[in-house]
Amino acid sequence: MQQAKERDVTNVDAVVIGAGFSGLYMLHCLRDRLGLDVRGFEAAGGVGGVWYYNRYPGARCDSDGFVYCYSWDSELLQEWEWGGKYPVQPELLRYLEHVADRHDLRRSFTFDTRVTSAVYDEAAARWTVTTDGGETLSTRYLVTGIGHLSIARYVPDLPGLSEFGGEWYHTGSWPHEPVDLCGKRIGVIGTGSSGVQCIPVVAEQAEHLTVFQRTPQFSIPARHETVDENFWRDVKANYDEIWEQAKVSASGFPWQHNGKRALEVSDEERRETYERLWLHGGVRFANGSFRDLVSDDEANRTVSEFLREKIREIVKDPVTAEKLVPQHPFLSRRPIVDTNYFETYNRDNVTLVDIRAEPIVTLTPAGVRTAEAEYPLDVLILATGFDAVTGPYFGIDVRGRDGLSLVDAWRDGPSGYLGLQTAGFPNLFTVTGPGSTLGNLPITIETHVEWITDCIAHLEANGIREMEADPEAEREWMRQVNEQAESSMISRADSWINGANIPGKQRAYVFYFGHFGYFRRLCAEVAADGYRGFVLR
Repeated sequence: MQQAKERDVTNVDAVVIGAGFSGLYMLHCLRDRLGLDVRGFEAAGGVGGVWYYNRYPGARCDSDGFVYCYSWDSELLQEWEWGGKYPVQPELLRYLEHVADRHDLRRSFTFDTRVTSAVYDEAAARWTVTTDGGETLSTRYLVTGIGHLSIARYVPDLPGLSEFGGEWYHTGSWPHEPVDLCGKRIGVIGTGSSGVQCIPVVAEQAEHLTVFQRTPQFSIPARHETVDENFWRDVKANYDEIWEQAKVSASGFPWQHNGKRALEVSDEERRETYERLWLHGGVRFANGSFRDLVSDDEANRTVSEFLREKIREIVKDPVTAEKLVPQHPFLSRRPIVDTNYFETYNRDNVTLVDIRAEPIVTLTPAGVRTAEAEYPLDVLILATGFDAVTGPYFGIDVRGRDGLSLVDAWRDGPSGYLGLQTAGFPNLFTVTGPGSTLGNLPITIETHVEWITDCIAHLEANGIREMEADPEAEREWMRQVNEQAESSMISRADSWINGANIPGKQRAYVFYFGHFGYFRRLCAEVAADGYRGFVLR
């Protein structure tokens, strides 16, 4: 029986989990560049990752499309035609599907299949990976590309949800077939990025839309009209320079701050800077002006007040406007980019409910009852986000050296060295894992994937059986992660970034908020110095 069981184990060189931006490129590098025998697994029915799952009305990326893509396929950069400044979900999915077909990646993936466990065998220096499809694999290298905001959806414990008589949907698991919202009474709970994108589109279809808001958000208009054919022509003519600028920038975008402090210029110059970037729109507003907005309270106050004024100018009803004005500092949460979000509250068919002042008591068969009123609904949309970063990992029973579970290793908060490896889990590589940067994610992903590829090539060439983060290097790096967060605006508000959106979740900073260009150089220097901070055996 033992021999028969062993014959059912498939031996491979590497297993890649996930078929989004990370997993597709990782599999391509390991299989096609290094020539390894690689298997990929994806819980969804196809490629796309976050863009496979997030199909809600209005879903689009909030990073400029010309750099929210792969830089490694130069021919594709010239061939692909983006439909606008911030591509919508169907276009992003088509792009990733095209990449998968262009590089023949689908044949190495098994879809509709979840990895359920991964157990490290110290004697063999191999991982035993099992799936819900009944397959067992033995692999030298295990690489996760499971993303932050796709599979671990957060559905709050809403009293009476099971009694609600209408339809309800989560933005992160929107049906593939069309959902008819026309002429219906619709409620949206949540005003994070998904809610801000969804609300204007739903309002155009609904008989009436009720938005249940816990925390008001800063949001920058996308300004789709600022991109035209001339813009795309210039981009394609200068792509090499654009990517070089992005790689040395603060957040992975091809622009920098102006080098000045907000309070060292006149009120007029500061105002003109904000107005110019407001008219340009998008994430450039967040990181294209003054260098101290993220670190200096008084400097930040100037931009926060500017944005609060804009909300009051746009929203006609002063009572509604004040409900929409955030009290936390700008940049203490991840910036949001919108299309007519604040303008939507000027519609006659939209009601805003502040659930901090008027808490939800229960759902009823007819709708939502708060402490002050009942709101009749036919459809409820939960734009309540994800159990980010750790959620996808905790859905897999991962056990490393001495049977240590990843859940136990991260009990006091997730940790990793440069976001690449966690001590106690040899040959497990995490693309954009804990301790990685958060900015323009595709270029962060490429940084990690190429580093891991070079690292595995080094291990293979030198007969090195195991590699893991050194515990001391990991602790020191996470100390720097916390130090950067505490010295920035990100420490001034709770959000999914530190796990505060999930009741009972350990609060922890999991992203490095320092300079992306520095992070990229550091990764290269660590590799050049014999993989300093890692233990190689």
